[in-house]
Amino acid sequence: MPASIPSPPASWASFSIGIFTIHSYALCILAGIIVAVLLTSRRLTKRGGQPGVVVDFAIVAVPLALIGARAWHVLTHVGDYFGPEHPLTDGATWLNAIAIWNGGNAIFGSILGGAVGVWIASRWTGVRFLSFADALAPGMLLAQAVGRLGNWFNTELYGMPTTLPWGLEVPTSNAAFPAGLPAGTLFHPTFLYELVWNTAGAVLILLIERRVALRWGRALGMYLIWYGIGRSVFESIRIDPTTVYLGLRVNVWAAFLSILLGLAIILWSRRRHPGVETSVYRPGREWVPDAPVVSRYTAADLEDDPDADQAEVPATSGAPTSSR
Repeated sequence: MPASIPSPPASWASFSIGIFTIHSYALCILAGIIVAVLLTSRRLTKRGGQPGVVVDFAIVAVPLALIGARAWHVLTHVGDYFGPEHPLTDGATWLNAIAIWNGGNAIFGSILGGAVGVWIASRWTGVRFLSFADALAPGMLLAQAVGRLGNWFNTELYGMPTTLPWGLEVPTSNAAFPAGLPAGTLFHPTFLYELVWNTAGAVLILLIERRVALRWGRALGMYLIWYGIGRSVFESIRIDPTTVYLGLRVNVWAAFLSILLGLAIILWSRRRHPGVETSVYRPGREWVPDAPVVSRYTAADLEDDPDADQAEVPATSGAPTSSR
């Protein structure tokens, strides 16, 4: 028997705790978000960002990224949600369109939605958009890698048939199983390809940053180029139905656009910002740590008056306080 990757039992896709149903796909997405937040927080804090400011970004960017991811998927698979058999007057049609827990979330949509959220949060916190994006870049790739495990739990987004030893087993009962193929046919595990590719990209960015300061959008540019190259290949061998323009799937075109945008950002950055990034904050919005406090009395004063008020005051009169 040749080696292969088994699909999980259908029961693994979700489980119940009391009245609540927990979806494995959602847990993978949540785990990816946590990984990205933790890594980005560490990177941004080391660059002078206020500890915890990443949470401010997450509050805005994560919901918009999820909305964008679902909207992109639905718009590129309109027939699956609003076809002839799905009347617009049926509430189930609309519920199915927003059922993010059932899978079907487009990363390009999450990038667009998340970018809007990051821009809003950058105006709120004073952190530069590009500075945050650079700190986020490797964490974003790791989040996408972890999230791809959800596709395995849902047995979705696999590629064309293959005889490779790491082919994915897909039951014939699967909705996307191609008609006419015999049971036991193996398929390219495109979710695994992207998981490995994204993880490698995150490691590459972290290694390059040991020698070169990827600031002013350069890490963001590398992310867009790396992800775009990989996605253009993996998307080309997927067999799930989607919108096609000029013979190419819409996500392949999006991948090409991602590569071009990444190159443009890097070229613009090298020309516009050849110097060192001195702060992740915009001028006038810098975060200043709280001033240390000392006693208003010296040791000699306390010896003369042991009962003196020992209230603490800022070391420097009028010291600035932290702000976001």
